Amino acid sequence: MKLLISGILLWSLVHLFPCAMHDVRSNLVEKFGINRYRGVFSLLIALSLVIIIFGWKAALPNTLYAPPLTAGPLPSLLVLVAFILFAAAQAHTNIKRLIRHPQLTAVVAWGIAHLLTNGDSRSITLFGGLTLWAIIAMVLSSRRDGHWRKPDAVAIKSDFIMIVAGALGFAVVLYAHQYLFGVSLMPR
Repeated sequence: MKLLISGILLWSLVHLFPCAMHDVRSNLVEKFGINRYRGVFSLLIALSLVIIIFGWKAALPNTLYAPPLTAGPLPSLLVLVAFILFAAAQAHTNIKRLIRHPQLTAVVAWGIAHLLTNGDSRSITLFGGLTLWAIIAMVLSSRRDGHWRKPDAVAIKSDFIMIVAGALGFAVVLYAHQYLFGVSLMPR
């Protein structure tokens, strides 16, 4: 479990660094250049993902609570919303006019869906840890950026495209979940 926790902490700290230590980040970019900064940032994120994956596989799950739900409509809806929000964060959409941090909100929805359906220690560590990180990141980002100036409205077509993209991503992961993560979500 220590390896899994280490990976989640590394992921969180690297992502929170620009929000919590904005001046230090600016000094590093000035000193080393944006490309080197991004390179180190990317390497640390990749390393954290590798540690999380190996940590997940090495952790022995212990049941901590009986999940209130099984895979079904509510968790699936939360994950579908997460995919749509994640897609919407990548483009100019009206969704960004409604939600200040759509990508981080997507992580929270995804994490809650998994916490509702998994009650073991490693699931709580992974999904709870990443949900907590996303909430802290929203708070720190909002504090750093100050007053939210909503983006200008865009054609509804942009929203539709991102909703379709999110739904397609959701469908692919839904069908491939068994092969990617070892848990089938499809009815038998």
